[in-house]
Amino acid sequence: MATLLEVPQISPGGRESGDTPAAFSIAEFLEAEQRKDLLRLSTAGSVDDGKSTLIGRLLYDSRNVYEDHVRSVTRNLGGTAKASIDFAQLTDGLRAEREQGITIDVAYRYFSTERRNFIIADTPGHEQYTRNMATGASTAQLAIILIDATKGLVTQSRRHVYITSLLGIRHLVAAINKMDLVDFSAEVFRRIEQQFRDLVGQLGNAEVTAIPLSALDGDNVVEPSTRMPWYAGPTLLEHLEAVPARHESGSSSFRLPVQRVIRPLPGHAQPNFRGFAGQIASGSIHVGDSVVALPSGRASRVASISTFDGDLEQAGAPQSVAITLDDELDISRGDFLTAAAHPPQVASRLEASVVWFDGRPLDLRRNYLLKHASQTVGVRIAGIRHRVSMQSLEHEQASSLAMNDIGRVEMETLRPIFFDPYRQNRITGSFILIDAETNATAAAGMIEGLAAGGNAQATLERASAVHSSAVILVQGDGLVSALESTLLDAGCSVVRTRRHDSGLWRGLLGLGVITLVEGDARRQGSDGRSNGESTGAQLAIFSPDASRGGRSGIAGSPSDAEPHFEALLPAEQASASDVERAAEIARRLRQKTILRSQAAEGHA
Repeated sequence: MATLLEVPQISPGGRESGDTPAAFSIAEFLEAEQRKDLLRLSTAGSVDDGKSTLIGRLLYDSRNVYEDHVRSVTRNLGGTAKASIDFAQLTDGLRAEREQGITIDVAYRYFSTERRNFIIADTPGHEQYTRNMATGASTAQLAIILIDATKGLVTQSRRHVYITSLLGIRHLVAAINKMDLVDFSAEVFRRIEQQFRDLVGQLGNAEVTAIPLSALDGDNVVEPSTRMPWYAGPTLLEHLEAVPARHESGSSSFRLPVQRVIRPLPGHAQPNFRGFAGQIASGSIHVGDSVVALPSGRASRVASISTFDGDLEQAGAPQSVAITLDDELDISRGDFLTAAAHPPQVASRLEASVVWFDGRPLDLRRNYLLKHASQTVGVRIAGIRHRVSMQSLEHEQASSLAMNDIGRVEMETLRPIFFDPYRQNRITGSFILIDAETNATAAAGMIEGLAAGGNAQATLERASAVHSSAVILVQGDGLVSALESTLLDAGCSVVRTRRHDSGLWRGLLGLGVITLVEGDARRQGSDGRSNGESTGAQLAIFSPDASRGGRSGIAGSPSDAEPHFEALLPAEQASASDVERAAEIARRLRQKTILRSQAAEGHA
């Protein structure tokens, strides 16, 4: 049976403890493990700088590698001595990685010491896999940037430092590797350290620690090096154990993106339970606290906080919870629960920094989707402010962004989103762009704030004043066109389709648009009947019981519920013109508070 190399225990300074071990207690061991904090870190650097070798050496020397794993990578080299171990293969798990001797995908490894638990992401160094590096570093609290002492800073090193700056990583380690190839020169180390600090200083104020090491031989990884007496700083492991690892969020205000609405099964002891589940992005919440549901803007108080382990009186980031409220509010996936006193910003025109992932360059004419927190919304890239040159870090004009490019863009979402700037909140300030045609992840982005000319208050008023999402079935090309024109003049986001697919309709409801379906509702449903008289326009209502006065929105409706239909035009309107009938539909939509802008009246 494979055993883990954890005995004898290693002290923080890397020396074995000479104390006689006490009798092992599983309860005490688990209690001690729960008291440890967790540090997430990632490695980055150019190709062949020694990232995988460093992690393999760190795992081996800290006694966190199984014996059979060590034997397997030793046999591959045909030797049995410690020096013959291929430490890189302890982390490079893909066959292609072993064959080519490079890292391709992100490899996550867990290890532990007496002081702390760690999750380390070994990210690739090749330029074509920069997107994998950005993915691996996105959750890191600390980044280790490896630099080959024989080469110094190269373009890929600069790109990785820039990405860590965009991601808001506050702790950086300049691991200047392969010191054995420069005769352990203090002069070489000091020169590269100063270049690195100058680079970081241009981008922000992250804390920098520079460590000279030889990953292959283990110098200054876990044990202090005897070949660099001029270096008096910590080893890599000592620094990792000492750096602060608390959950960092610039915004202490409560934020909970709702991922799911939990309802009990029939016969449950609490038949009226309605919990809004999600992971707390920032801040904390107590039973009795006042919260606001967005985008409705309605306030309530927290009735209970439930978790897998039971109810709590309070909870904080990054816990996953289900919250119930004192009042019955219409809340669904994609909505936010926030602190009443400190709500997030709201806007549809945003400025953001992006790292372009897709092989297809950014095209301002293409349709993209923005995945933000627990919601997905259509988005248009309005323009590119600049692209960042990795050679000089200067901003340059660009009409597009290619794979691995970094730039700043202006974008406009189909409906306003609620956010905090990324510098304040990494969860509510981050997003990914999805190519609507190929479904490929096109880019990762960090929201910087409102776009030039944007106004948060005006956007909030537009979000609450223009319209709610709805699905309207319309007969006749003339009426469809007239109604589309009326709604567009009212400032609505409108989609036209001929597809009679209730699943598609639900998805469009979730995007916050008014969908005009060309055709008759009587083409829908197993009984071949509609709930309203077909007079040219009908409203689809997704509610399990039409007698309850269902709503057109998707929230709170079962995923398999078929819609009911309600006529929007009286029979006497059948002979009216298309423009007149469009005006009547708009009037009825205002009565139902689906359309709230007075612009439609002006157009009519």
